[in-house]
Amino acid sequence: MSVIARQLAETLRSDAPKLPSATSLPFHCLASCVAQLLETARRELDSDQEAAKASLLTASCILQSEIERHSEANGTRRLALAGWQMAQVRAFIEDNLHHKINTRDLSVVAQRSKAHFSRSFKQAFGEPPHAYVVKQRLARACHLMVTSAEPLTNIALSVGFSDQAHLCRLFRRAFGQSPSSWRREYGHPRQSQRSV
Repeated sequence: MSVIARQLAETLRSDAPKLPSATSLPFHCLASCVAQLLETARRELDSDQEAAKASLLTASCILQSEIERHSEANGTRRLALAGWQMAQVRAFIEDNLHHKINTRDLSVVAQRSKAHFSRSFKQAFGEPPHAYVVKQRLARACHLMVTSAEPLTNIALSVGFSDQAHLCRLFRRAFGQSPSSWRREYGHPRQSQRSV
């Protein structure tokens, strides 16, 4: 990795709000750094995946900072979260619904401070992180109630609720009926009979 790319990587890893070393470089230097990082990632992919990931992350951060710099220079409002951040946060939530998910974990995934992430998340998704996670858990619970014969207790635990009562309380608030009556209405008859 070149000296410039290394300096950029160090600058980007610190949570500095501005990236003076990145923004003062001409675009062709930034493009060259990104190309070197991508080439390094390609070479290291088979032998050292951690080095490849680090190179890809640095290249991604350089590109994101350049996009943000150009947006600010053009007077456009900075996006709440970049597309890649939204995609990674969504994927993390989907993969970890069965675990406790807190804002700190999500902010790490999005590479933002916790306070900035919470505001940005609400702008991007239209609701706070906790409300979004609950909504995803309820959606997964609905899917499982329709596609499996698992008891509600197991479904509640598999999507991250503390127990069946927790699922029932939030489900009733969201859908206006209990999970078992919803399951009888929308699930397969054989599956619905087992949840009674």
